[in-house]
Amino acid sequence: MIRFEKVTKRYADGTTAVDDLSFEVAEGELVTLVGPSGCGKTTTMKMVNRLVEPTEGRILLGGEDVSAVDPVRLRRTIGYVIQQVGLFPHRTVLDNTATVPALLGWKKARARERAAELLDLVGLDPAVFGHRYPEQLSGGQRQRVGVARALAADPPVLLMDEPFGAVDPVVRERLQSEFLHLQATVRKTVLLVTHDLEEAVRLGDRIAVYGQGRIEQFDTPARVLGAPATPYVADFVGADRGLKRLAVTPVTEADLETAPRAGDAATETAPRAGGSGGSAEAAADAATSPADPSPALPLGASLKDALALLLQHDAGRIAVHAPGDPDRVLGSLTTDGVHRALRRARPELSSR
Repeated sequence: MIRFEKVTKRYADGTTAVDDLSFEVAEGELVTLVGPSGCGKTTTMKMVNRLVEPTEGRILLGGEDVSAVDPVRLRRTIGYVIQQVGLFPHRTVLDNTATVPALLGWKKARARERAAELLDLVGLDPAVFGHRYPEQLSGGQRQRVGVARALAADPPVLLMDEPFGAVDPVVRERLQSEFLHLQATVRKTVLLVTHDLEEAVRLGDRIAVYGQGRIEQFDTPARVLGAPATPYVADFVGADRGLKRLAVTPVTEADLETAPRAGDAATETAPRAGGSGGSAEAAADAATSPADPSPALPLGASLKDALALLLQHDAGRIAVHAPGDPDRVLGSLTTDGVHRALRRARPELSSR
């Protein structure tokens, strides 16, 4: 969907912001651009919608060279979300959200109907918030309106520049979760700029780690954390990258011990499902038996969430249930299981 071919941006004073950049973003993929200030990641993003013009190379959007497209028309077909949102203070939330459809010539009723749909999608009831003005909203609510506005004309591509950086950490984490849920629904092709590695890891299908004007590694979060391509990347992701891998490693059935029956005295020594001490029949029987009253989470949740739950409740183990079916317990996860899962993921990284 987005392709950079040997793109360079050099300014008149000789500064090279982006140097010979080549990479591709697939349709429906969310790619995060991460690196220190001044490394060229925002310049990269702004060249897609021609807010910055490249010095050399070309950028293709859906196979079309963006330099051949009228910049105003181009920008109206690309969603754009910035840190400070940029809502019009004199317009209502509903009219702010309908801005791009109105510019594209949609009839007012249709534009407002679409705006209402998008506000509802980002968790803002249009009947409650539609008539309000930006100053009457919290920072997190304004950021949601910014996302809704960017999506209003149903653009295939979404550019996001530090979209959640202006809110406090608690709201930021909630907005990130909501955006991931939204992306699972709308499946836009997204370039998201951030200086926060944890945000890049949490949101990105792939991560581009920037050095000075160049991409040092372009890979999945698990491989960036588990197999840094260069000493620069290893230093950037930090010595605690093993802990960061918890956020991108899911809980699988191979990590579980068989679910104990309620009142089973052997709870602490229950064998692992499929392990040397168990059988398929025992695992299946345990999965449908009543679970002990321990904290629980679904299969596929991150090891980070699992470890946090283990530490929060000091339970020794947590129940793991089938996704969407809390009553179907598949087994239990212990701190040893978390360790096994990380060791299991490491060989997978090195063998790829």
